[in-house]
Parts: sequence; C-alpha cells; structure tokens
Amino acid sequence: MHLSRLTLRHFRNLGTQDLELPPEGVAIVGDNAQGKSNLLEAIYYLETFRSFRGARDEQLVAFGEEVFRVTGDLAADVGEVPPVQVTAAYQKRGKRKKITVDGVEPERVGDALGRVAAVVFSPADVELVSGGPGERRRYLDIVLSLSVPGYLRALQEFRKILVRRNAALKDEQPGGVVMAWDQGLVRSGAAVAAARREWIETRCDAFREYYAAVSGGAGARMAYRSSVHLDGARSAEEVAEAYRDALVASAERERRNGTTVVGPHRDEVVLRLENEGDELDLRDYGSGGQRRTAALALRLVEARTIRETRSQEPLILLDDVFAELDGGRSERVLELMEREETGQVVLTAPKESDVRIRRDALPRWRISAGKVSA
Repeated sequence: MHLSRLTLRHFRNLGTQDLELPPEGVAIVGDNAQGKSNLLEAIYYLETFRSFRGARDEQLVAFGEEVFRVTGDLAADVGEVPPVQVTAAYQKRGKRKKITVDGVEPERVGDALGRVAAVVFSPADVELVSGGPGERRRYLDIVLSLSVPGYLRALQEFRKILVRRNAALKDEQPGGVVMAWDQGLVRSGAAVAAARREWIETRCDAFREYYAAVSGGAGARMAYRSSVHLDGARSAEEVAEAYRDALVASAERERRNGTTVVGPHRDEVVLRLENEGDELDLRDYGSGGQRRTAALALRLVEARTIRETRSQEPLILLDDVFAELDGGRSERVLELMEREETGQVVLTAPKESDVRIRRDALPRWRISAGKVSA
C-alpha cells in the first residue's frame, strides 16, 4: 500500500492542508526551518503515534491552537486490498489523544500501530549509536512492537509491574511484598528479552551486510547483552527461569540500591567494529562516519523487517539524509537505496540538486512557511 492522501490540521507550522501524494512518492524542497522535517514527522506519527524527534504531543500542536489532527489515506498498489484511513488527533485540554482506523477507535492504541509501514531516516539517528543504552532499547521496542505480535503488550505489562516493584523496594517494604510482583515481572520480562534477543540474532547478518555496503567493506556486528545470565536459555520459558534465578541472586543488591537491578530495562544492544580480529565498541571508538553508517544500517534492517514480517514494501522517509555523510558513503548509500525493495519515497532537501534518490522519478514540491505547493 502507499500513502495516497495526507490531511493536516494544525500540526506544528503546517496549518490546514490536503495533499495528494503520488504512488512513487515526492521530494520536498525548501530552505531550513520551513517545515520539511515537520511534514515527515506528521507522516511518521501515523505509524507510531509519537514524534520521531522525541517531542511531546502538546508540542506538536500549532501555536495558538488547541488540537492537531493528521489523517492518512492508504491505497493498495495492486490487487483488491481495500483502502485504509488512519487518523490521529490530540487535544491539549485534558491531554487526550484519539486514534481511529476507518473511523473506528481501537480498543487499544497498539492495535492501530504500523498501518503506514514507514521507516524514517534522519541525521539525528546517529544518537542510536552515540547515545546511551536507552536509545537502542527504544529503537528495539519500536521495531518489535510493530513486527512481533504480543510484544507491545508484554512490554507495557513489564513496565507497569517494574514501577510497582521498584516503589516497594524504595519504600523498604518486606521481602514478601517485593516478591509478590516477581511472577508477573518474570513472565512479561522474559517475553520481552526473548523477543529482543531473537530479533538481534536473526538480523545480525543483515546489519553486517548493510554496514559493509555503506562503509565500503569494513565490518560491524550487533549483539544483545542481557543483565541476566542466559547461558543456553533459548525459549521464553528458559529465559523466565534464568530471570527468576537472577532476581533471587540480586535480592540483597536490590535492597541496598532500592531498585530492580536485573531485567530488560538494564539490557543493552552492543554495536561493535570488526577490525583485523579486534572488536571495538562503536559508541566509544567509532568515528562520526562509522557511527552514522551503523545508524543507517539499523534503519535499513528495520525496513527489511517490515518487508519480511508484513509482506509490504516500506514507505521510506528521508530527512536530508546525505547532509552528514562524506562523498563515498553518500554514493554507496545511494546505490544501496536504489537496489533495495522499497515502496513510496518521501524525502526532504534544501535544493533540487540535492534530490539524488529516484532523481528522475520523484515530483518536486516546494515548502515555505509550512505551506506545500506542487
């Protein structure tokens, strides 16, 4: 499917607009601070119902307005698949978010995730590599929530129980009170950890392949580092047993620290450079170009995950993605993007000569002060 129409109401500086997008996509050309990234943010909001730039919902409402509303109409590329309409709205008063799919509000927001099948590439993605472990856990959680049935529910359950268990530890409640939360914590935490590790192990070769393609041959790999000693544990049940043992072993340390010290909230995605037999942590030892290459590889793996789990070509959103890359990496990314099986492409660029992907296929639209013109 592709995004055939985008209807905007007071999302950031974009005002009120109805845009019909070509099936192949479009290049949005304009000076800085005109709203190019805001437009991509509005599209991606329909995928995850959150800002890819980390903004709070109230920050997305235009100045002087109380509500924003974004609607995307998705049309089938071929066949008899019916069209889908996804709408997201947020009202500052009461902090109320409303999501509908074909006019019907789902029982849970999670049931509406992933309808657009979009992946966004942004210069800020370097934080996936340069930032702390939380950045990479967040990346994993978004990818898995969109591709693994039941993952989001397990993650939400784990987070709720963890908050309550930590409160009991902080308040120095008796051991029995703390342990009352363990069964639910282990069940949900094991499901989260097992899914994360399986995805990392399954996608590690793809990450290495993409990194090598962009870097020009250098190697890199990713691995899942658990705070629980998993050893040979493979299934969710075996991971749960290892997690249960880890909680028992860490009980004294938890009482001293007043917090839960093992579990998915302490796990890490490790990205390493492969250099003549040595392995160096990309976060600590990678150059700026190597970190940006790893971030691009992660996004390309995300796009492949969409193709393989949803049998759908992803909508690619490129936010001035070549700005931070040197000439060699830019050319290799360009070649790779042209080879990949992607669907619609919506990209931003400061000038027409910067439109390099699908150069002759994408219509050019201009944007000025948030207003888009064909």
